Amino acid sequence: MSLDEVRQFFAVLDLRERVIGGLAVLAGMRPGEIFALTRSRTESEFANIQQRVYRGEIDTPKTFKSRRLAALGDGLLVWIRQWKEMLPDRGRHGWLLPSEKLTTPLAKDNCWRRHVAPKLKEVGLEWVNFQVLRRTHSSLLDDLGVDPQVRADQMGHGVDVNQNDYTKASLERRKEAVNALERAVGLDVM
Repeated sequence: MSLDEVRQFFAVLDLRERVIGGLAVLAGMRPGEIFALTRSRTESEFANIQQRVYRGEIDTPKTFKSRRLAALGDGLLVWIRQWKEMLPDRGRHGWLLPSEKLTTPLAKDNCWRRHVAPKLKEVGLEWVNFQVLRRTHSSLLDDLGVDPQVRADQMGHGVDVNQNDYTKASLERRKEAVNALERAVGLDVM
């Protein structure tokens, strides 16, 4: 996604879905990590990722590197605090994204299908999913010049996986690169 598409993504979502999307695209978290968060695991400026939801069950994170503290930006923290104020379960160990029963986490597929996908379709972003959000996180951070190790640590994997599987250079950066090459070989058209 481009920066404009990310802005459009957040503009059409309600608060709960902005929190979910923010944890994915701004903090680079996997959906299983997002839906397994409790209130206590988001009490600071980071998400303490020690568990995930996998096939409806609470499980350990995907890899050793997945157990981590994922930094949360100031804007995302505001959304999280606003969302927590609306939750009926104020206990530290209550789910950040509870189901209607409050005793289990919200189901990601149901949430996406019912609350996110219809709004994205209205604005032409129906192709966006959690994988796109995570790749967008990595790619936009790369565009901003963020160190590959920082990106990898934030997302819970190695630099090689981050660079080779998640990070895609934007068309604008590729255009700048080929123009720089043209200038280097003496093909200045301007």
